Amino acid sequence: MKLCRIGDAGNEKPAIIDKESNYRDLSSIINDLNPDTLNFETLEKIEKVEISKFPILEQSSRIGPCVSKPSKFIGIGLNFKDHAEEQNLPIPKEPIIFSKFTSCITGPNDPIIVPKDSNHTDWEVELGFVIGRKAINVSVDKALDHVLGFFLVNDVSERNYQKNKGLTWDKGKGFDTFGPIGPYIVTKDELPDFQKLNMFLDVNGKRMQTGNTEQMIFDIKTLVSYMSSCMSLHPGDICCTGTPPGVGENMKPPVFLKGGEEVVLGIDKLGQQKHKVIPYKN
Repeated sequence: MKLCRIGDAGNEKPAIIDKESNYRDLSSIINDLNPDTLNFETLEKIEKVEISKFPILEQSSRIGPCVSKPSKFIGIGLNFKDHAEEQNLPIPKEPIIFSKFTSCITGPNDPIIVPKDSNHTDWEVELGFVIGRKAINVSVDKALDHVLGFFLVNDVSERNYQKNKGLTWDKGKGFDTFGPIGPYIVTKDELPDFQKLNMFLDVNGKRMQTGNTEQMIFDIKTLVSYMSSCMSLHPGDICCTGTPPGVGENMKPPVFLKGGEEVVLGIDKLGQQKHKVIPYKN
C-alpha cells in the first residue's frame, strides 16, 4: 500500500492512495503516521477495511512529509562507491552514520530555504526507509522483518557546515527544510525490488544525479543490522541511505543552491519531489 499525509503543515491527515490515485482518509483508523502507528499491526487494521470505504480527500491539498515526528532521522554517508570516488575519499569499510535533526523534515514539494550566510547548500537524492518493529542487535538475515516501507528523500546538505566547522557532519545536515521526505511510503510487500531502483535529480531542468539503489556499498538489510547494533531502532524511525554521484560540491567548478532554483528528484515507484529554493531572509 501507499501511505501519505495530506493537509496544511501541522494539520495533515493520514491517507492511503488507491489504484485510481485518490487520497483516502485514514483518520477513522489512525490519527497520523507517526511512531505510535507506523507498525505492522496498523497495516493489518487497514487491510481489513475495503479501501473504497475511506472518504476521498481533495487532490489539490498539500502533501505533507510521509512520517510525522520520528524519534530519529539517521543518515548514511558515502554509501555509493562512485560518490565516494568523486569526493576522492576511501571506500568505507563500515557504514558512516550521522543524524539529521528531526526539525528539518518537510513535505515533498515544500520550499528549501538556503541557511543564513550559506554559500554551499547542496542536494542529494536518496532512498529512505521507515522502521515498523523495534530492532536491537538484529542479524542481517532478520533485518528486513523490521522495515515497514520505503520513500524518497532529498538529503539537503550545507557543505561548509558539514566539513569545515567541527568533526561531525550533523550541523550541515539538519537546517530547517533540509529533510524533505515523501510523497508517500510504499510498504515493503509492494516493493520487492527496492534494491534495484533508478534514481535521478535535476536542478533547473539539468540532470545532475543518476544512479540505482543496487549500487549501494551497504544494502538495506546490512544497514538495519549495523544500526541496530549501535542503537535501538523504534517504529517510525527513518533513515536515508546514501546518494549517487553528481552532487554540486564535486562539479567543476562547484555548483551550489543560492535561491531561485527548482530542484526535481525521483526514484522508481516512489514518486517525485519538486522544490523551489528560497534564499534566507531575516
